[in-house]
Amino acid sequence: MKGTEKIIAHIGADAKTQADAILAQAEARCAEIREGYEQQAKQAYAERIRAGVKANQDRLDSMERLAKMEGRKAILALKQDMVAESFDRACDQLVNLPAAEYGAFLAKLAVKASVTHDEEVVLNARDRKALGEKVIEAANKALGGGKLTLSKETGDFKGGLILRRGSIEANCTAELLVDLCREEMAAELAGVLFG
Repeated sequence: MKGTEKIIAHIGADAKTQADAILAQAEARCAEIREGYEQQAKQAYAERIRAGVKANQDRLDSMERLAKMEGRKAILALKQDMVAESFDRACDQLVNLPAAEYGAFLAKLAVKASVTHDEEVVLNARDRKALGEKVIEAANKALGGGKLTLSKETGDFKGGLILRRGSIEANCTAELLVDLCREEMAAELAGVLFG
């Protein structure tokens, strides 16, 4: 039985050698597969990091552009407000000229706007009381015998006047005159204020 034991021992040793070889081969193959997956994981990780960095940079760039655009809009709105305020102040300064200058201005407006020289002049309550008759006299004199009359009605405007003949009116209010100048001069004023 010693021979059989030797054969069994030999077969066992061969099997162990083969099993060890198969196990070593399997471990090598597992290490290879593990290394392959680790490389794929590293590549996927790096790709996700790159994609995340790019997405964050894109978002940051977009937010920067939006912030710049909002900033420009806010500055533009402020500039428009300043231009509008400048024209409002111009209107206030016009209607608050010294009485003699303002009366002469109203008389000139009436003369320029008069077509038939016999219109009715509508002033606001303040101007009618303080300057009404003087304006009519000066305008009629400048028209060379005009027949403008002072309306008993008053208008709801800051200054200037309205010439009326029947249902036809010529609006020469300070607000309208300044608005007409605004269209022509807004860009020029913005250049002076912000240039």
